[in-house]
Amino acid sequence: MTPLTFSEARELVLRTIRERRHVPGIDEVPLAETAGRVLAEHVAADRDSPPVARSVRDGFAVRAVDLPGELRITGEVRAGERFAGEVGPREAIEIMTGAPVPTGANAVVMVEHTVREGDRVRIDRSAEPHQNINPQGCEARAQEVVLHAGARLDYTGVAMLAAFGRASVKVFRKPEVAIVATGDEIVEVHERPAEFQIRNSNAYSLSAQVARAGGVPKILPLARDTVEHTRAIVAAAMESDLVLLSGGVSAGKYDVVEEVLAGFGAQFLFDRVSIQPGQPLVFGQVGEKFFFGLPGNPSSTMVTFEVFARAALELIGGEEEPSLHMPYARLTREFRQRIGLTRFLPARLSADGGSVTPVDWHGSGDIPALTRANAYLVSDPDRAEYARGEWIRVLNK
Repeated sequence: MTPLTFSEARELVLRTIRERRHVPGIDEVPLAETAGRVLAEHVAADRDSPPVARSVRDGFAVRAVDLPGELRITGEVRAGERFAGEVGPREAIEIMTGAPVPTGANAVVMVEHTVREGDRVRIDRSAEPHQNINPQGCEARAQEVVLHAGARLDYTGVAMLAAFGRASVKVFRKPEVAIVATGDEIVEVHERPAEFQIRNSNAYSLSAQVARAGGVPKILPLARDTVEHTRAIVAAAMESDLVLLSGGVSAGKYDVVEEVLAGFGAQFLFDRVSIQPGQPLVFGQVGEKFFFGLPGNPSSTMVTFEVFARAALELIGGEEEPSLHMPYARLTREFRQRIGLTRFLPARLSADGGSVTPVDWHGSGDIPALTRANAYLVSDPDRAEYARGEWIRVLNK
């Protein structure tokens, strides 16, 4: 297959899964457990928000027509109370932020703009009707949908659920993700590797990434570099909602993953993407299950999950709009590259997000460099160099 560009490959993943995915199962969970879950139902306001017109400032509730001038203070109203009377001509009610606006008043003057003397208040400026007042229902009307199915709930969504009395809510079940590391050179984490072996770090980094993206990781046994052994492990993996295979997708003599997948009747959507790290990336489908064959070097595995497999997992889990946030930051030093590839290289983003510094990196297996980084700089495949101070895209880790 012809290698796809980064944007072509990502769009193909999104389009394919949107077209072919199945609706996941649904759980009803208590409010305290909803953070990070994907809504499986629309949520509507159970009443107007705010339910009454309320003040957005501490000050005095007045009739705008009476200003400027001196008014008589006839009462006070706090948040959580309602003033029983009415504001008449040349009268004012002391009001606190969040309190209902008394009948008769149509404006609130900030306390900073007033002078109080006993039961009188002098206001030397005019007021516009409705100033410093949030009208009833201006935030949301009763029965208006305020949260939509397919949205992942963050703390603002949790607050919205609580504000509208939802003690529990329906969410999509978390997808199970099978994780299979392949290769004869890999040993388990608790083992002491020979000098030509490496420990199985990819399975655990992927597990962390899957959990962060809202999935349930399931680490399967290592798959060795034979068709028979890999086939048995892949068969077990296909029971999960999404399959991630790490390693065995290059063009080497013992890279057997694509052969095994083909034996299961796999449809391969692409097998190479013009990115670094992560060029030999495989995406496809076996029956109703999607799979990714991720390159085996650690940074290749991490990057390809973040920019491709994460979006697939989010869609399979019911999310409607997976996002890949890549803001711009200024380079602190010159950066050069060969054109042709979109590169995701380890970098250090400043605390304010305004600048980014490339981290010295010795290739896709350099895990220490990745731990020194907190982001990836994302280069344009058509640009050979960036000057110090130029803007470049950044992907947070």
